[in-house]
Amino acid sequence: MAREADPPEKNHLRAWREFRHLTQDELAEASETNASVISLLESGARKLSPKWLRKLAPILNTSPGYLLDHDPNDLPTAILDVWADIPEESRPQALRVLESFKKNGTEG
Repeated sequence: MAREADPPEKNHLRAWREFRHLTQDELAEASETNASVISLLESGARKLSPKWLRKLAPILNTSPGYLLDHDPNDLPTAILDVWADIPEESRPQALRVLESFKKNGTEG
């Protein structure tokens, strides 16, 4: 009996590539691969492994987790653009500042 193929793994790589106005060829060149591999990654036919996430996220000015979990078209783009311009080493501090604006459930 033949084994069923695993369903494609959902990700938002294509949305992020299009959001950054890149073609598959341009993303492939920037990530030192070819457009066929990018197509397989976008479709979920090839797993978007941690290695690929770490390689592609900086090219797309986002974080690895956002490639998996967030369509850029559903996010406030001003925040994404500011976040992309914050140096990696300063992001923990920036995140703490943003978190300070969250309601903590207590009256002050």
